[in-house]
Amino acid sequence: MTDRAFLDWPFFDESHRRLGVELDEWCAAELADEPGEDTDAECRALVAKLGKGGWLGYCVPRAFGGVTEALDVRSLALIRETLARYSGLADYAFAMQGLGSGTISLFGSLAQQEEYLPAVASGRKIAAFALTEPGTGSDIANLELDAAESGDGYELNGAKTYISNGGIADFYVTFARTGEAAAAKGVSAFIVDADTKGLDASERIEVIAPHPLATLRFDRATLPASTLLGERGRGFQQAMATLDVFRTSVGAAALGFARRALDEATTRALGRKLGDGTLADNPITQSKLAEMLVDIETSALLIYRAGWVRDVQGKRNSREAAMAKLHATDRAQAVIDKAVQMFGGLGVTRGCIVERLYREIRALRIYEGASEVQKVVIARAHLKDHAG
Repeated sequence: MTDRAFLDWPFFDESHRRLGVELDEWCAAELADEPGEDTDAECRALVAKLGKGGWLGYCVPRAFGGVTEALDVRSLALIRETLARYSGLADYAFAMQGLGSGTISLFGSLAQQEEYLPAVASGRKIAAFALTEPGTGSDIANLELDAAESGDGYELNGAKTYISNGGIADFYVTFARTGEAAAAKGVSAFIVDADTKGLDASERIEVIAPHPLATLRFDRATLPASTLLGERGRGFQQAMATLDVFRTSVGAAALGFARRALDEATTRALGRKLGDGTLADNPITQSKLAEMLVDIETSALLIYRAGWVRDVQGKRNSREAAMAKLHATDRAQAVIDKAVQMFGGLGVTRGCIVERLYREIRALRIYEGASEVQKVVIARAHLKDHAG
């Protein structure tokens, strides 16, 4: 049984405590422990189930079918942590509904918000966030997808890659170069419906922890002016603001994986015979468990502090979110590795839960800003605070 004592921490309101308990009970009753064979179909089914359960309401503001007045980072993190303990794909399905629609929640026009956000909250539309490109990775300041003015709209040419929900999404929040200025100042955001002529999302990508992923190719994809999301030339700031909200939740998902690994390792240690006792009686095992616990507790403190800074203090939390993501994802990798070691050969056998966690955790140290990027963000914030 996962320890839920952290819900008593002062970072949370009573509503968060209820959320943590209620979602945990829902997950135990509704989520299968083993992933299915058809990842696309399973992901669609999970989005529908999460919508029916009311959990996707945390992905959008209350005015458009959501639960909270504005996006609440602590709620998003609690949900991702809990879902990740039970199902990596359920966590993924929830996360992409939030990230994929987050820029619309923060910067969309009323018409755009009314068209897309209620459908995201109910699970009727699947969202995606199209930022990464083949030549530039997630370096949005130097992205190459071109959005040229065409008639009363825009024509997109180029590609995006490693796009989560690629191939199953109903719309893609897409960042492209409109050329107002060089680098970051010449980027804009668009809402691109999946049936847009000239958009091809058929090139799928297989990764070690299966989920819907694709390369998007834009070949004279024509968009009306109404698809421009927020102000033209403000796409870089919009992307960064969206990531500030959701980056903390990546750390929370890693924390959920780590908690599950600790649960599995503890059960293994108590039940595995070793000499006249159990694996749990071994001092080396006890040392590993102690290290896992410390890593988990420190990650949780960083994650929920980052959410509290934004939600309660109302401050931009780029530094805190970067610290939370960096520490939680790196340490979750270490926690899960220890769990695999404690399982021995079974730990690397397909079908074993810790083997699945070992595959699922790895990508979290890369997406939404790799660990190396988070270190740059943290160091620059530190130097700026101490300059002059």
